[in-house]
Amino acid sequence: MMMKRLFTLLCALTLACAAEAKTVEAASPGGNLRLAVDVSDRITYGLWSGEDKILENCTLSLTLADRTLGEKPRLRSVKRSSADEVLERRNPTKNASVRNRYNAVRLNFAGGYAVEFRLFDDGAAYRFVTSLPGEVEVMGEACRLGFPAGSEAWLSEVDGFRSMYEEPYTRVATAEYDSADRMSYLPVLVGMPGGKKVLLAESGVRDYPCMFVRGDGAGGFESLFPRVPKEYAPAGDRNLKIVAEEPYIARTQGTRTFPWRVAVVAEKDAALLENELVWLLAEPAADADWEWVKPGLVSWDWWNGMRLTGVDFRAGRNTESYRYYIDFAARYGIPYIIMDEGWSASTTDVFHPNPDLDLQELIAYGRERNVQIVLWLTWLAVEKDMDRLFATLEEWGIPGVKIDFMDRSDQWMVGYYERVMKCAARHRLFVDMHGSYTPKGLYRTYPNLLTYEGVLGMEQGARCKPENSNWLPFIRNAVGPMDFTPGSMFSAQPEDNRSTGANPMGTGTRAYQMALYVVFESPLQMLADNPVLYRREHPCTEFLAAVPTTWDSLRVLHAACGREVVVARRKGDKWYVGGITNDRPYTTEIALDFLPAGRTFTMTSFEDGVNADLQATDYRKRVREVDASTVVKVEMVRNGGWAAVIE
Repeated sequence: MMMKRLFTLLCALTLACAAEAKTVEAASPGGNLRLAVDVSDRITYGLWSGEDKILENCTLSLTLADRTLGEKPRLRSVKRSSADEVLERRNPTKNASVRNRYNAVRLNFAGGYAVEFRLFDDGAAYRFVTSLPGEVEVMGEACRLGFPAGSEAWLSEVDGFRSMYEEPYTRVATAEYDSADRMSYLPVLVGMPGGKKVLLAESGVRDYPCMFVRGDGAGGFESLFPRVPKEYAPAGDRNLKIVAEEPYIARTQGTRTFPWRVAVVAEKDAALLENELVWLLAEPAADADWEWVKPGLVSWDWWNGMRLTGVDFRAGRNTESYRYYIDFAARYGIPYIIMDEGWSASTTDVFHPNPDLDLQELIAYGRERNVQIVLWLTWLAVEKDMDRLFATLEEWGIPGVKIDFMDRSDQWMVGYYERVMKCAARHRLFVDMHGSYTPKGLYRTYPNLLTYEGVLGMEQGARCKPENSNWLPFIRNAVGPMDFTPGSMFSAQPEDNRSTGANPMGTGTRAYQMALYVVFESPLQMLADNPVLYRREHPCTEFLAAVPTTWDSLRVLHAACGREVVVARRKGDKWYVGGITNDRPYTTEIALDFLPAGRTFTMTSFEDGVNADLQATDYRKRVREVDASTVVKVEMVRNGGWAAVIE
């Protein structure tokens, strides 16, 4: 009996010592990233890139109604695994084939939960995994991120959880981001004193709110989340006002995986553009027929206001004007036009078209010319009668919808996105989530989700400047597709932008606007300007209409965060090159050694004109013969660009 008691005591002491302190280490497949997880009275971790500490004193926990997972944790076991496979992407925006190579370590704790870490050579991520009965109420999730002294961040500040996710980037020292009323949505970019950078993001957000961050008062960030809405009040035709909230951030199944907390680690800025971690970590799409989803260019009516000139009919939201848009799209091989707000009898009655236009006649007119019509909707109109509405649109022959004004990311709204995608897939509709939060990986789970807004794009007029837009490839577009709506033919330098409803203007040179189609990523890509201007600028339009919206491979030729970017993308046997710069002129040389050897190609480039720094519409078109040994000089004026096709 005494021996049995002694054995029990020794076991208890052993478990107590294990609970007091245990360090679990792991490394990425290439060994360049190292992770150390300490388990004592809480769970903390640090992440190194080579000899440089990237994240330090990071803590994590998940608070339920009855307890906190990660508080006084009891580690039961550690399970290690790895993967190395090549995955084929649907609607690829970087590479058609993506290598999924990581080492994983899973820490299983007493109490029905685990924390899983994955280490890739270009980043790391973790998530909670629970095996609990029934439903649970999640009161909060603590994700504290610490950074080396001297770090700085580029983030989009908001004053609350309701947001259009269209804020400019603010640069701030992480040590100074310490006010409780300052917060930002993800992704956030953090730069280390030695030059390395980490992009903070999330993936696999389903049945759960999106994460925001604020300063923790100690030079780091801490997470915060919107609570579940409880009561609403009407707020116009496109929104609801939340008047009461539940005390929890989510009520969800007790057995599930939670969102991945992602850190993309970049030794060089180019790695931010090349990374695909958000896609890799997201749930794969169901093994179903997705071939009906057709990415492509779309002519958009809203930005240019449909102010057509040189026509013999009254311009506006009417049959004649939309015929003009369809004719324009047909001429240039553009597969879609969008009918934005105003196509329906009202924003709430979307089963009947505006009486000034014959929608069925226009659908038939477009079908004869291989042009389909995408329809704009408010999220409230969709929510009111989703299945009947989508069934009606399918019957009409509508291929896709643009849904707008969600402006929230609480658990209910995140669930709304997924319900929309499921229902839209049943009725073979693709979706453009406008007025949306930033991508969290759902575009992999549902390939009919072609793009999101969640960006300070060109619809913001003079607010949209290269000084902000040139950060997008490194931050916003690095986590998923981006509906920036480029393509202004009437553009100006920032000091000259006098954009109005009658005369909208883009900022940056003509070549800058053209290069955005190569630099930015969106399987559904807008042509935002007036068809009259596009017809007038035929050489530019001919180029833009041929730029693919999905790609086979990506080469980043030069990248400096917020300053300049030059990329080359391949589709089939054609290469496209795009470059943009900020308010400083930029010149570089690019080697075309990515071309197959032994062949001669024709390169057609659109470059800043000699006076483009004064008159932004000035450009020149050049055609020359090139091969794999050619080195091309790329010159850009301030807020300028460079775009080319090699075929």
